[in-house]
Amino acid sequence: MRYKTDLKAVQSVAKSLLYTTVHETDFSPMVVQHPFTSSSFVAIKRNGEMDMFSILENKENLHKWQDFMSKQISDTENVYQIFMMVNKPYALTFLKFASESLSFEDFSKILNDAWVMSENPNCDANVSKDELVKFFKAADPEHLMTPEERKRLNELEDTVTIYRGVTSYNADNVYALSWSLEYEKADWFAHRFNEDGTVYRARIDKKNILAFFNGRSEAEVIVDPKDLTEVMEAEYMSQGFTQTM
Repeated sequence: MRYKTDLKAVQSVAKSLLYTTVHETDFSPMVVQHPFTSSSFVAIKRNGEMDMFSILENKENLHKWQDFMSKQISDTENVYQIFMMVNKPYALTFLKFASESLSFEDFSKILNDAWVMSENPNCDANVSKDELVKFFKAADPEHLMTPEERKRLNELEDTVTIYRGVTSYNADNVYALSWSLEYEKADWFAHRFNEDGTVYRARIDKKNILAFFNGRSEAEVIVDPKDLTEVMEAEYMSQGFTQTM
């Protein structure tokens, strides 16, 4: 990272991602996986009219779309305009490859947005947990969190109890970065999609909490899983919380 964002370098990163393979899915051609689109059906404006087509139909269509998107990227005036073009599941991937060309301020703000945009950032196939931890440790708290979030984090006790709800989908990912200060929110995650999931509790020193986010009212704390202690299942009882081994 640097003092000032190198927009040209970030544009180059974005174009490199643009020209990566479009991966088909079980729901293609409607749904695809690509850093700049989630569907093979795209629309571009040419000569004042909208032209809609599938980029999977032939190479000509794919190249036509890529050329259009490349120009859009070249015309951006700041890094956020590029970031908002990126397909949500690839937000952290974009940040990973663009990080060395971003200022600390832009990196920190985009990390916040990328984390919130990603449905399951703890299981990102392109960005490892260790890389995510490095991201948060490198970020500037002033631009990573709101003043209210920083205040809430500073007001926590020296040692904090946190909770994480998992389902069959992520049951093997208890030691993740994302936890909550609130049992009820973790319990919601454990039982969404009609799943009979499990809530885990853990303890962590406040000084080791990397960030606190509450933009989605999840009272979310970001941690390095290596700093967690006393990790065990938690059971909610009418008289309060009890711990089960």
